[in-house]
Amino acid sequence: MDTPSELFENNELHEEIKEAMNKSQEEGAAKIMELLDQQKNTPLNIAITGECGSGKSTFVNALRGLSDDDENSAPTGPIETTKKATLYTHPKYPNVKIWDLPGIGTTKFPAAKYLEHVEFQKFDFFIIISDTRFRENDVKLAHEIQRMKKKFYFVRSKIDNDLHMEQKKKGFNEEETVSKIRNNCIEGLQNEGLESPQVFLVSSSEPHKYDFSLLGETLEKQLPAHKRNALLLAMPIINLEIIGKKKEIFQGRIKYYAAQAVICPVSTILKDVTREYQAGFGLDCESLQKLADSIGLPLSDLEAVMKYPLADNEKFMAVFTDILSLSARSASVAVGEKLNIFSAIGFVGSTALSCCSTHYNINRLLDMFVDDAQRVFTKVLDHVAAKP
Repeated sequence: MDTPSELFENNELHEEIKEAMNKSQEEGAAKIMELLDQQKNTPLNIAITGECGSGKSTFVNALRGLSDDDENSAPTGPIETTKKATLYTHPKYPNVKIWDLPGIGTTKFPAAKYLEHVEFQKFDFFIIISDTRFRENDVKLAHEIQRMKKKFYFVRSKIDNDLHMEQKKKGFNEEETVSKIRNNCIEGLQNEGLESPQVFLVSSSEPHKYDFSLLGETLEKQLPAHKRNALLLAMPIINLEIIGKKKEIFQGRIKYYAAQAVICPVSTILKDVTREYQAGFGLDCESLQKLADSIGLPLSDLEAVMKYPLADNEKFMAVFTDILSLSARSASVAVGEKLNIFSAIGFVGSTALSCCSTHYNINRLLDMFVDDAQRVFTKVLDHVAAKP
């Protein structure tokens, strides 16, 4: 259970809210929504670099939840298509900016000047990509990034292509082959003077396999909390753990939305939250269609495993109406423990009860989306596993 001190963890922010509440409950609610907007717009700048043909652009698209032939995807091809730092915003989270940088080997700049050229200071971290072994220029760049006290990670791309070729050999063992490739990359980097290099083996076309999840977990652990949340929400659903982590972030925001009940109709709040959860869990119609197309499955098969398919407007609206029909009396019983929390920042009486009721209703809505996201992802895994 949240306590008053945990509702808005930062004491300074707590005082800002209290000060606004002293003027009016409406100003207090507006201040809370201002804080939520700040959270949702935390900028995250990711730099992707590597040699020509290493798979940078495809990796950029994978991070954005796009395939190479989607509209607004980063252009790909056998020749260097990136001549300067090119910005690609996340289609659902414009605060997350992914920069496709020209390969250092395609410029006339040494590593130090290269970083100045691409304005290194604006990036939160660098990902250095290679589809074979990491080369001298990659190592020089890593050393320079390290000197400037920025984080960097090595990604060995197109691992699925390597495994496809190795499968033709007698005695093929996937686990042993993956381990051999990883060790070869690490040893090569260590021989160039890099201590304990972090190397992740990925397939941008199959992000649910190999080290894509491990890369996400590593970034999550090493980013500041506010940047971590921005990354996690923008990450594609590549495992069940991601769904759980997205849920935690959304749960942390419910208190802000609940306070909004002072100045907005509850129906409007729930509709806004619904759109946010659709985007975060990839359950909007466009995302579901893309997912179905990417694995060769009819959209109806994904909708069939959902309890609350959004395409079935009548069914979903019935659930939505049921949530709104929760009476103030039953809400007060269900969320009575929350009353003292909203009262602690100045909401009293029926206003506090309205906030608590909204808090409870949004929690129910979130549980619905999480349940369907898990069902859809499990269906996808089962379908992919059944392929010959």
